[in-house]
Amino acid sequence: MKRTARPTGPAIELVGVSKRYGEVHALDGVSLTVEQGEFFGVLGPNGAGKTTLVEIVEGMRKADAGKVAVFGESPWPRNIALLRRIGVQTQASAFFTRLTAWEHLETVAALQGVDRAAARHAMDLVGLRDKERSRVDDLSGGQRQRLALATALVHEPDLIFLDEPTAALDPEARRALWSVLRDLRGEGRTIVYTTHYLDEAEALCDRVAIIAGGRVVALDSPGSLIRSMAAPARLLIPAGRITLDRARAVEGVDRVFLEGAEVVVETRHANRVLVALGEFVDMDAIQTRTATLEDAYLRLTGPGTGGVAGAGTAKAAGPDSDPDSDPDTGTATGTATTTAAVGTEHRP
Repeated sequence: MKRTARPTGPAIELVGVSKRYGEVHALDGVSLTVEQGEFFGVLGPNGAGKTTLVEIVEGMRKADAGKVAVFGESPWPRNIALLRRIGVQTQASAFFTRLTAWEHLETVAALQGVDRAAARHAMDLVGLRDKERSRVDDLSGGQRQRLALATALVHEPDLIFLDEPTAALDPEARRALWSVLRDLRGEGRTIVYTTHYLDEAEALCDRVAIIAGGRVVALDSPGSLIRSMAAPARLLIPAGRITLDRARAVEGVDRVFLEGAEVVVETRHANRVLVALGEFVDMDAIQTRTATLEDAYLRLTGPGTGGVAGAGTAKAAGPDSDPDSDPDTGTATGTATTTAAVGTEHRP
């Protein structure tokens, strides 16, 4: 497929974007820029405004105020020229369920005006060749997630919106998909990525916007957000190896407490304290934990920050949540949704 030449300038530009639903400010003066070729994360509790933000950028919803530009053009009213440059994968992706996976993707390719080779490439990219003869309604939740991603990629878009693409994937498949996403970024694609798996955002995203209460409360690289916290390191020692009093006596220790079967030593001088503790404890028994994006996220959206933390739960580890519950309503959905961030946010 022949790629359209990319114009210069940012992929996405928002200036003072606001949206209300009755008395609720879903978005309140949001401004941000996503550069072309950037892997950009959108994070925040459920109900924070992420769905509204992404729908406005995709051209599915009109902003009440502010400027919205995608590749220099307004996405609203529906901009047909932009649609061919945008790929969207959501938790509630639509499929031709009575077709096989290959027939579905072949049909989507035809609708997008691309050939079967593009469908084959997308199928191989997400690792579904061995399931191409299976009917869509016979695929597992994780396989449907991969088919949804292939559907979004089949026409080789320049801008890709991904909503929890690794939800319902096992750890091995999840890491394999990370590799696919990094390759897409390496090709110069722009990716807007909404997730509750904060380890994933930390590993993949160039920058993240953390949204709470309809406002951007932080916008930076994951590393910069973590460093801005100046959070202490934690040294974890099996409780039987050292007493609390002995650990407190080490110079440079800020705080010591017992957590389960481990003594936790907090310090801003990890190297020095680690060497000192080595006089009492075998160094191999000490685990070091530094601050993560999860820590920054919780500090920015937690109780007392003006955010809406508590409406949803951030995920810092692998996909182990209940696949049949909706995170915004708590009701059964019967789908492979785990912690949806786009398309399921509650609005009055």
